[in-house]
Amino acid sequence: MYLLLILIMLWRIGLFIIAWIGSFKFPFTPSFPYSEGLLVNSALPSWIWSFANFDGVHYISIAKSGYIYQFTQVFFPLYPLIVGLFHKIFPFFHIIISGLLISNISFFIAIYIFSKLLNLDYKKSIVYWTISFLLVFPTSFFFGSFYTEGPFFLFIIASFYFARQKRWWLAALLGAIASATRFPGIFLLPALLWEKYQEYKLKNKKISLISYLLSSPVVYLVPMGLIIYMIYLQLNFGDALYFWHNQPVFGAERSGNSFVLLPQVLWRYSKILLTVSHIKYEFWVALSELLFTLYAIILLFTASLKKIRPSYLIFSWLTVLIPTFSGTLSSMPRYVLIAFPVYITLALLKSRLLKLVLFVLSIIFFIIYTVVFTRGLWVG
Repeated sequence: MYLLLILIMLWRIGLFIIAWIGSFKFPFTPSFPYSEGLLVNSALPSWIWSFANFDGVHYISIAKSGYIYQFTQVFFPLYPLIVGLFHKIFPFFHIIISGLLISNISFFIAIYIFSKLLNLDYKKSIVYWTISFLLVFPTSFFFGSFYTEGPFFLFIIASFYFARQKRWWLAALLGAIASATRFPGIFLLPALLWEKYQEYKLKNKKISLISYLLSSPVVYLVPMGLIIYMIYLQLNFGDALYFWHNQPVFGAERSGNSFVLLPQVLWRYSKILLTVSHIKYEFWVALSELLFTLYAIILLFTASLKKIRPSYLIFSWLTVLIPTFSGTLSSMPRYVLIAFPVYITLALLKSRLLKLVLFVLSIIFFIIYTVVFTRGLWVG
């Protein structure tokens, strides 16, 4: 517990130091709206408010005023609702501070539960390697930013942990909370049903498998967060899928009405990399998005070979692949963060040299990506 606390504190302090040094070395060049009014004029130092860049400004506006701005319905409601409530209870905290507290406290709790989940299957050295790889993942700063990543990771990991403890109502309830936080929370449904199926096989009941699974709270509770939000959108905006249909508004040539297969997306990215000059920032963004996607896919394939628990892989494969159906790999450097078998796979590498090389490279890119993000440039 104390070692975990030390690791988290070093990680959080390190992020602030990186952002602080970056603010001296590079200008703030925001490529997103509302930065002046919501961030720069907040009276907070830039090494704090810069962790609310990009989507953070939308979560701030929702937390303060609800969905009064058009198209912000693409951002699910639970996180800004929690931040807004916390800010009302503790109004002496700036709302950016409120959001960062929610994210970082959630992430610390998530890491603690993650360690308990890992302890069910792995020895202590693997547990600490896994958490260390997670903390230095190049885009892990999102866990401590004014984003959903910290709380969402908590809900996902806690749901798996309580499923492993056979506490199905609690696991399902956390799944529902996750699906009200971000759309990928719905992917807990097939993952937890697999876990439930393992219990069915052990008990070997005479009732049919379908009847047994349908009796589980997993089936009824996990989708409820998403369903309630869809009902809200239908009643208030006349479109239950408003969060999906508005995706193209946020650029990156996302499709909001159809599905695009991954080979088509990879072909599109190959054309971008062959036609866009490497001196343009767009080239490096596209390369980054492609490499993060392929890195996650390779590690998930490896995770399957290493027999990492199938329920973890079901959730993670869906988390990585489904976003690509929008026709773009935009935001993939952030989306793959939740695919936690990636970190377990890295921790299980037998070559200590390879493990150390990947760890050092991860730290280098962790610093680079944190600076780029906090200076207002897109990384995911």
